[in-house]
Amino acid sequence: MIESDWVEDVLVLALKGRLDSVNASAVEVSITDQIKQGANRLVLDFTEISYVSSAGLRVVLVVAKRLKEVGGKFVLVGLAPSVHEVFSISGFLQILTVCDTREAALAKLAE
Repeated sequence: MIESDWVEDVLVLALKGRLDSVNASAVEVSITDQIKQGANRLVLDFTEISYVSSAGLRVVLVVAKRLKEVGGKFVLVGLAPSVHEVFSISGFLQILTVCDTREAALAKLAE
């Protein structure tokens, strides 16, 4: 479900499949554990996510909150049109940083 890769001091997490009530809790634990271990700059790559439910949106909010607590930040990347629409309707695009590519996300985190 999650592939991780370090690009210098940025943790890139590539999620796959669906982010919904079936797996949201496990994804949240996995990502928050990474933050507890010191990862404070993340790219969440949604390129291979086909569906996000309200439980999935909650995971993104929890990650944002945890990173804010440690002075970190993250960027979402690769939102499919249907997933982008969910983030738009929920108002998340107003409060989160979204880029089209990993390269753009990494550049944004380097600012």
